[in-house]
Amino acid sequence: MVWDPQQYLKFSGHRLRPAVDLLMRIPDVGPRTVADLGAGAGNVTKLIKERWPSAAVTGVEGSAEMVAAGRKAAPDVEWSHEDLGHWRPAKQYDVVYSNAALHWLPNHAALFPSVMEKVAPGGMLAVQMPRNFLAPSHVLIGETAMDGPWRSKVEHLVTPPPVEGPAFYHDVLAPLSQNIDIWETEYLQVLEGENPVKEWTKGTWLTRYLDVLEGDEKAAFEAAYGMRVAKAYPRNAAGQTLFPFRRLFIVAQRKG
Repeated sequence: MVWDPQQYLKFSGHRLRPAVDLLMRIPDVGPRTVADLGAGAGNVTKLIKERWPSAAVTGVEGSAEMVAAGRKAAPDVEWSHEDLGHWRPAKQYDVVYSNAALHWLPNHAALFPSVMEKVAPGGMLAVQMPRNFLAPSHVLIGETAMDGPWRSKVEHLVTPPPVEGPAFYHDVLAPLSQNIDIWETEYLQVLEGENPVKEWTKGTWLTRYLDVLEGDEKAAFEAAYGMRVAKAYPRNAAGQTLFPFRRLFIVAQRKG
């Protein structure tokens, strides 16, 4: 999947809020090393470095476009261009932080213990993932995929939600943790502009489908989804679009 940093950052304020909420919930364990998994365009990685200026912070990101943007946003951070699914660092980190990234990877029953193994004893794992996949914004992408001449090209992308419920992650991480805090927050995002929910998903989940298509078919798919999602999220009297968005948070301290 090819990431477009400019498209992703169209709603940078709304996307940044849960990242900051997660960062502020991490106890100050005085980390010397921090890894930011799925560091994206570096706007959050920069804040991590500002919170712990003496720590060696590494931004791990699989998109070359995002790494290039990240190096500009956070030049005092070490950047590693590698696929998160193959992240095998030679050392453990005092804090492993991941904002809106791990839902792109499969098999969370194995993934989360594997990531926790990269946390030093007494260190912190902090994760935020969207859990909005049963909302119209995402369900309608699948409906569009299954209802058009493009179906044979994109139907393999219509899969069950990639993020489980809170109890699943508690059961997976509790045996490895001495403290664990898991919660959900639904943000009521007030968006401006023409069909902003389409533009939001175009920066993330919709991109998976558009990347498979080309030319007129790609434009037709986007337009068909755009019509559906505009009806699902109409503007209010003030011309704004209210977009509720649920997110799952995990802060776990590894057993020491």
